[in-house]
Parts: sequence; structure tokens; C-alpha cells
Amino acid sequence: MNVHLVGDDTAKLALLRGMLAERCSLTSELIGDADFKGGDIDAIVVAADLRHVDNITALKEISDRLSRIPRRIFLTNNKSRLSTVQAYALGATSVLSSMPSRNQLLGKLLDVRPGSAAKSIAVDDRQAAFAGASCIASMFAAVLGGAAIDVEETRRAGKRIADCIAENGLSDWLATVRRHHEGTYQHCLLVTGITVDFGLSLGVHSSDLERLYMAAMFHDIGKAKIPLTILDKPGRLDVKERTLVETHPVAGYEALKDNAAITDEVLKAVRHHHEFLDGSGYPDGLMADNIPDLTRILTISDIFSALIEYRSYKPVMTREKAYEILQEMEGKLEKPLIGAFREVALIR
Repeated sequence: MNVHLVGDDTAKLALLRGMLAERCSLTSELIGDADFKGGDIDAIVVAADLRHVDNITALKEISDRLSRIPRRIFLTNNKSRLSTVQAYALGATSVLSSMPSRNQLLGKLLDVRPGSAAKSIAVDDRQAAFAGASCIASMFAAVLGGAAIDVEETRRAGKRIADCIAENGLSDWLATVRRHHEGTYQHCLLVTGITVDFGLSLGVHSSDLERLYMAAMFHDIGKAKIPLTILDKPGRLDVKERTLVETHPVAGYEALKDNAAITDEVLKAVRHHHEFLDGSGYPDGLMADNIPDLTRILTISDIFSALIEYRSYKPVMTREKAYEILQEMEGKLEKPLIGAFREVALIR
């Protein structure tokens, strides 16, 4: 494996070289001198303090080259949520502490995920996922910092994902995202791709497709308010943690409601994507006719995504099994829509 190291300190780079020398072919350089091409690099490790504006600026200048590298591991000097979000906004596919163990770092570099032995993924899929994850991270940073959300950036990123799905299909998108992204960012990218493909399969108009990918891109923005220790917890949440996670639809709605560029339909989808037809969902216990079509489509896509996404602590569920679970949710989800989703779930 060819690994390139970029950092803001020569001693730090030397330490990383010592950790990885036996397992990887290595090159390294200081962040201000970064001149790599990216085409023949399998992974990059960025060891730079993201509290320094100069480091952030230097990384933004090489973002196009970063996007060509399949694995982008950032080592952060700060355990704050904002530091992690900043790393993802700059293109990270994984984030570790500034002093990871050798096994932790090698685990991220050598991680073999489902689909990694499959055909080569189209570069445009990977770059669209890069742009989408960076956009989602920027949204989280805006929510955390009380800044305005860039709706046009979200629209551009969503359209780019939609174009990739239309051109290369859903299966390639799922493989790209599960291989190169993780956690909440993986989930949001999967939901967006699945929602777009569901819309395409239903033959929706281009304006409706835009509403679908905008709702999908925004749907979990309220999770910016949830601690990472809970979002990334390996295993079942306790009652208190689950209650906190269930605040995210309202938190997302509150973060977006005063933005005139976001339609009421998208706002409702963000707030209500965990509602069920029988009234057993949250946060408002809506029933049947009170749940709009866009929200119903997003809910199905969201559940399917959660079932099939990659998590290091559990096996990936097959698409067939995930679709069986959706079918078992009759009464909670609209039966005709579940039937229409079959091709998306199993074939496309």
C-alpha cells in the first residue's frame, strides 16, 4: 500500500514513518510544501493542527488532489466536536486522535470493507461523495457555530450525487460510500443516494427530485447537537442516550426553519422522517394522511440505509435482508411504496 504523510511538524512525520514503515510504502512532506499528485497514492495521513488557519488554508488548496485518494485519515490535535467536523469538511474519510496507536492507524489504512474487491469505482462517484461529505460536515460546523447554512452548496452537492446515481447506478454509489466514508457522514450520503434512486425509479419530475435530495442531505443535520460518543457508540444505546438521539429531528428543524431558501416541504421532511403511519413515530406522533409523500419516501430510504451501512462493530446486512425488514413494517410504512422500493433495494 502506498501511503503519503502530510503534517505540520517534522518530528510528528518521523514518528508516523516509524509506525508504518514495515507495512506500507511511504512518502512524506510538510503541509506547506505539499506537491503530491494523488493518482498512485492509496491513502493519505494528515497530521496537522486544525486550530491553525494556515493549516486549514493549505489543505483547502490541495482539496482537488485529496479527493483523488481513496482513504484520507486525519489526526486531530483536539477532541472537540468542531475539530472533528472541520476534518471531515476538509475531506477526511476517517478521523483519529493526534496520537493513535499503531494498530488503530493500521486498522484504518488496511481496513477491508464490503465491496473493496469489486470493480474499480468511477472517479466521479468518489469525488461526488467527497463533495457531499464535505458539504454535510460544513452544515454541522454551521449548526455548532451558530452560522448560516449554505443552501446553494447543499443543492450543488445533492445534484452532483443525483447525476452520479443517474449515470452509474445505485450499487456503485453504495460501494463507494461504504468503502470510503464512515459514521454519520456515510449514513447521510447513503440516504441521499438511495432517496435519489427511489425518486428516479418512480419517475418523479426534476423539481421533485431536487426536493428529495435536499431533504435527504438535510435530514440528520440535528445530529450536530448529539455527542459523537453517543452517535458512534458500538452497540445498543441506553434509554437516556436513545432519548437524546431522538431530539435530532426537532433540532434539525429548528436549525433550518428561519432560512428562507429552504422550502416548507423539506423542513417537514427533516422534522418528520421518523414518523410512522400508525402514530408510533417521533417527535409529533403523526398518523397516515398527516405525513406527506416526500417524507414517506425519505423515511423508507433512511431505514434501509441504516440497515445496510457499514459499521466496524457489526456485519453489513444484505440488501435482501434489509428489504425483508421493511416489508415486515407494514402498517408503519406505506405498503405500495414498499412494493415500489423493491427494485431499488434489490436490483438497481
